[in-house]
Amino acid sequence: MTTTRPPAVAGMFYPRDPVVLERTVRELLAGVPESDSAPATVFIAPHAGYVYSGRVAASAYANLARAAHVQRVVLLGPTHRVPVRGLALPGATHLATPLGGVPVDHDGAALAATLPQVVTRPDVHRHEHSLEVHLPFLQVVIPTARLVPLAVGEVAPDAVADVLDALVIGETAVVVSSDLSHHLTHEEARRTDAATLGEILALREVQPGDACGARPVNGLLTWARRHGLEAEVLDSCNSGDTAGTRDRVVGYASVAFREAL
Repeated sequence: MTTTRPPAVAGMFYPRDPVVLERTVRELLAGVPESDSAPATVFIAPHAGYVYSGRVAASAYANLARAAHVQRVVLLGPTHRVPVRGLALPGATHLATPLGGVPVDHDGAALAATLPQVVTRPDVHRHEHSLEVHLPFLQVVIPTARLVPLAVGEVAPDAVADVLDALVIGETAVVVSSDLSHHLTHEEARRTDAATLGEILALREVQPGDACGARPVNGLLTWARRHGLEAEVLDSCNSGDTAGTRDRVVGYASVAFREAL
C-alpha cells in the first residue's frame, strides 16, 4: 500500500510551484563555482529557506551530483517540533514535494526498524522541515534515488553511528541536515561558526547551541572517526550574507567527508 507524507513547508521554505521550484534548484546548482574537490557521498548541509541557505546547500548537492552510481540516500535531520527518543522513521512509502514523491527505500527502512534506537513516528515527520527542504535537491540531482529518512531526537552519538554502520552499504550516500549558530550578530556568528567548523574538521563533537542538528552531526562525526574519514568545508555563510539582517542571523555550512588519503 502506498502512503505519502505530503509537503509541509512548500511555499514557505521553497517555492510551491513545481516549475519555479525546479528552476530555482537548478539555478542554485548552476551558481556553485567549479571546484577540483573530489566528489563525495557524505555531507552535512543546511536546511533553512532557500533564499537564506540554498546557495550553501547547493554546494553539497553539486558535489554529490559528480558521484557515480548513488542509488540510496540516508537522510538524517533534527526534530524541531515533536520530541522523540532515538531516531524516527516516517512510516510512509513516499515523501512528497511539488516535484513529486521520493520513494522510501523499503529494505533500508525495514533494516533500520529492526534497530532498538529506531522507532516509527509519523507525527515526528508531519511538520518537520529539516528533511523536507533537502528533497527537491535530491529529486533534481539523483532523480532515481531511494531514501531512508530519519528524524533524530534524543540519542547518543554512538547509537546514530550504529545506524549508519547498518545502512551505509553499496551505493549509498549520507546527508545530515543542520544549520549552525542561531540569533547572534553577523560578526559573532562568523566567529562562532568558524570555531564550530574547526571542531567538525577535527571530527570532534559540537554543542547543541552551536548547531541545531548537533545530535545527527555528532553521530556522523563518530561514524567518520570509525571509518577514517576526513572533512572539507565546501561553503559557509550566514543569513546576513544572503537575505537577512545582520543583527540576528543563522549560520550555514556544507561539509563533505571522504576517506583520508
